[in-house]
Amino acid sequence: MPYRSVFEIIGPVMIGPSSSHTAGAVRLGQLARRIFGMAPQEITVRFFGSFAQTYRGHATDVAVVGGLMDFETDDPRIRDSLQHARELGIAVTFIPEAEPPQHPNTLTMELASGDSTLRVTGVSLGGGAVRLTELEGFPLNLTGESPAILVLHLDVPGVVAAVTARLARNEINISRMDLSRRERGKVALMVIETDQPIPREVEQDLMETQHVLRVTLLQG
Repeated sequence: MPYRSVFEIIGPVMIGPSSSHTAGAVRLGQLARRIFGMAPQEITVRFFGSFAQTYRGHATDVAVVGGLMDFETDDPRIRDSLQHARELGIAVTFIPEAEPPQHPNTLTMELASGDSTLRVTGVSLGGGAVRLTELEGFPLNLTGESPAILVLHLDVPGVVAAVTARLARNEINISRMDLSRRERGKVALMVIETDQPIPREVEQDLMETQHVLRVTLLQG
């Protein structure tokens, strides 16, 4: 992948030992936590590829749990994140998978709290950079580097136009947009990256759009 600066090669300020296996795992956990919107009470992490082989030795296990607890990559509490989780009553399970992944540094996080659940898959690209590749079965291409809006909606005509019109009225400029669906005419996922952070009142405005089921903001 192309790097924009030497810091992407060295990695972010972080708790080590590895920018890809540790800092990247923290970032994946953070993104999943922010999409989930709350602290999970149950965490299951499935490791694939090199993650499955080295997750204990490279601290990927404590890193992803630290991210799911919304710790930053340089937070010293990451080292003891499993203990912090136990103290909060969070059940944590790690499962190394034998299935070969498309990317060697792949993990799937399954979160639960009450009736709310989330399943999200992501990869660590190196230097602390990450990409979410699947959300609840929807293909995804989300790095978390830019503000983004995730809109779950019915797959019917007019929804995309209505959502983008509301963003235009709020002077939110779209930098990138992806659409995905699991089955025609059922439920679809719209992922919109923007040039500026999205105010909370825009989230409420989008929720009032006909056929929109859920709106999630990621502020980058």
